[in-house]
Amino acid sequence: MDCIGTIGGEKHILGQKTPSRKQRDGRGTDKMRIEDCSFCGRPSYPSKGITFVRNDGKSFRFCRSKCHRNFKMKRNPRKLKWTKAYRRNAGKEMVVDSTLLFGQRRNEPVRYDRDLVARTLNAMQRVSAIRQRRERVFYKKRMAGKRARTLADARKLVAENEHLLPRMRGSEKKRLAEMAAAGEDVDVEAEEERATRGYKVKAFGTEKRRLRVREDGGVEEDGMDMD
Repeated sequence: MDCIGTIGGEKHILGQKTPSRKQRDGRGTDKMRIEDCSFCGRPSYPSKGITFVRNDGKSFRFCRSKCHRNFKMKRNPRKLKWTKAYRRNAGKEMVVDSTLLFGQRRNEPVRYDRDLVARTLNAMQRVSAIRQRRERVFYKKRMAGKRARTLADARKLVAENEHLLPRMRGSEKKRLAEMAAAGEDVDVEAEEERATRGYKVKAFGTEKRRLRVREDGGVEEDGMDMD
């Protein structure tokens, strides 16, 4: 258990390290810059990923070996769907916004000021919250009307390939026509759906099933299918 003592009129907890002046000012905290991957754009955290330094001195940071391998194969990240560059070119991510300018790196020397550091940290949190809210609004606008477009594409596909859909047999149509001529109420759509529901369509012929002969002479169907 730590003991509390008085040194020079101030209370100190014995057994606990006294924070230094840099730690009290916020300069001694273990915070490092999180850089973006040079290929896919994902965050590359400290002590993770791969760093490649070219002969001319330019360094590239990769978040995983997948990005490093594609970079060595000289692939264009704008043509791969899983990269940030492709999503920006396709209009799937917010590109033009004032909140994105705050994350850019600026190599400008500034004299240290404790109040400036505190205001900067608060502004960073505020800007991050604003950017997340704007990204949600951008996503909702981008996805507006997607369901209607999907339904339109599905209807178009069904209309173009209507000859592949199961059809009602001639005997069923004849029976419905006789029922309608007799004065009975017939729901054609419901009857057609009921008649075509049990159809089994197989692209490559019928299945071969194995038969098992019992000891009493009977024959039963085995559950295994033969290719």
